[in-house]
Amino acid sequence: MIDRARLLGKLDELDGYLSELRAIAPATLEHYKATEKKRACERLLQLMVQAVIDACGVLVTGLRLGLPGQEDDLFEKLAQRGVISPETAALLRQMRGLRNLLVHEYGGSTTSYCSTRSTVGWETSRP
Repeated sequence: MIDRARLLGKLDELDGYLSELRAIAPATLEHYKATEKKRACERLLQLMVQAVIDACGVLVTGLRLGLPGQEDDLFEKLAQRGVISPETAALLRQMRGLRNLLVHEYGGSTTSYCSTRSTVGWETSRP
């Protein structure tokens, strides 16, 4: 049985983080690169992705889909059961990758990643 209260709590967290991000996100990528809010935006993105991963974990546990070996297994199990589409599973894997970049700060690559993915909705030229 899905822990409804826990799942709704995770979704509520996600909604709160999204509201905060919308309130502080710079209008353009150039402003993002130059702003002191960059770390705050990145931290909120990290928390949002983690909330989504946690919600997926609640679903996998509640639906008794087995123990995942890794976070990617959560997405695969949900896709195999038809809870999410394969495309959504692929998007969730990309989000997890972004979260890892943000957590581990791989040589400043987060700004480059954000600029090519338009993560926060910036209009950017793509290589």
